[in-house]
Amino acid sequence: MSLDQNLDKILIVDFGSQFTQLIARRIRELGVYSEIVSHKKIRIRNINKSVRGIILSGGPLNVYQINKYSFNKKILDLNLPILGICFGHQILSKLNGGKVKQSKHREFGLANIYKKHESLLTKNFFGVKKIKKVWMSHADQVSKLPLNFKVVASSTNSKFAIVENKTKNFFGIQFHPEVTHTENGKKLISNFIFLICKIRRNWSSKDQKLKLIKEVQSQVGTNKVICALSGGVDSSVVTQLLNKAIGKKLYCIFVNTGLLRKNEEIQVIKTFKKRLKINLIYVNAEKEFLSKLKNVSEPEKKRKIIGNLFIKIFERYAKKIKNVSFLAQGTLYPDLIESKSVTGSQTSKIKSHHNVGGLPKKMNLKLVEPLKFLFKDEVRKLGLELKLSKEIISRHPFPGPGLAIRMPGIITNEKIKILKEADYYFIQALKDHGLYHKIWQAYAALLPVKTVGVMGDNRTYEYLCLLRAITSEDGMTADFFEFKKSFLQTISNKIVNSIRGINRVVYDVTSKPPSTIELE
Repeated sequence: MSLDQNLDKILIVDFGSQFTQLIARRIRELGVYSEIVSHKKIRIRNINKSVRGIILSGGPLNVYQINKYSFNKKILDLNLPILGICFGHQILSKLNGGKVKQSKHREFGLANIYKKHESLLTKNFFGVKKIKKVWMSHADQVSKLPLNFKVVASSTNSKFAIVENKTKNFFGIQFHPEVTHTENGKKLISNFIFLICKIRRNWSSKDQKLKLIKEVQSQVGTNKVICALSGGVDSSVVTQLLNKAIGKKLYCIFVNTGLLRKNEEIQVIKTFKKRLKINLIYVNAEKEFLSKLKNVSEPEKKRKIIGNLFIKIFERYAKKIKNVSFLAQGTLYPDLIESKSVTGSQTSKIKSHHNVGGLPKKMNLKLVEPLKFLFKDEVRKLGLELKLSKEIISRHPFPGPGLAIRMPGIITNEKIKILKEADYYFIQALKDHGLYHKIWQAYAALLPVKTVGVMGDNRTYEYLCLLRAITSEDGMTADFFEFKKSFLQTISNKIVNSIRGINRVVYDVTSKPPSTIELE
């Protein structure tokens, strides 16, 4: 699953940690390519000269569950620098002759670690006070160090918070340097890849563009490609990338599911067909989608119906174009991770994504997913490198199933009409108040709840509108945006007074985790 077999990289062995993808992201932010592979699938023969260092991730297991995890010990003999994080630290110590036991005091959350000895790994990590706050998340710990390992830093409950074997270039960290909660954690990762692995920067938007264009050309050959264009950031970048790679062999189809944002179909046609001169086929399938979704309320069923019908419509139009072999989609790395473990490890499936879980098993078109190894911020940078406008690139994410998953319960024309208006007013208010670009994603949702209200002298019994706005780096974790009270009052009044069908507005103040960004 490598983007480029010859590109120098850091290999991340995934043991199922929810933070594994963040390790990859931090490395890429530093300008180095990283690749994730499951501990179950890693093979010695696949570790070639392009691998300059290995990181062992955390995970939900413990080292006593020998039957539930696998790790090829021969990796330790490859003379490559290895960094173990949390569970990876424990397994590295155990395989080198150390001991691991259940902690007397579990550590979950922030903890102070104290510098004990100098190390190349911690160069410029600790300040003058020789103390740092880090994010712990473990119930086990190393109780005895292997031979030739020494302590670099300790916490109150973890004597071996950072350890090293300088001769072998083996390093173990009990906490998670990849999460933002750890102070200066990125410095530890930087030291490992640059000072210890001695790898050079090789990963930029320009590098990505050239490699992805080459990859698409190699995969597609002389065949024609149909692109699933929605007008969102991901599909827009895919469209432009394919346009650069294969030119006139690209055919874009824009399907109006009836679940788009207000006036979205008009904007897409104007931008891509009229302004960018892309070969665009517009399909109005509102009635077809709403008919299939009639009386369906179960979230996963909604997603499956939309995904399957979406592909069927593409296949229907593919038959009208001769020699079409491929379907292009804007699937991103977080989509793969949340829908299924991209590496085959023990991470749990959270939900089916439109570009992943909705695909039927028997499909007449092969998939082209050039963005599947990229995070959202990388896609935006790539879009700018491809000369797309900032207006398109800075657009908030919008889910494939559209308003269907922002409308818990059954879907009706009346609800769609109400929700489109509410979402329009919310987004417009964010733009008017200079808040839109400070927020990763924002939307209005219509809850399947009606409440009593009073408007003038009349009693109302109408829907409850939920507003959600979050800040995030890549959509994997998120915090709610803290609006001023005056803004919330303004938008609440605007929605209630302007839209018949809504008499109450609430604001979602839940982070991810524990919730997801979308409601369904």
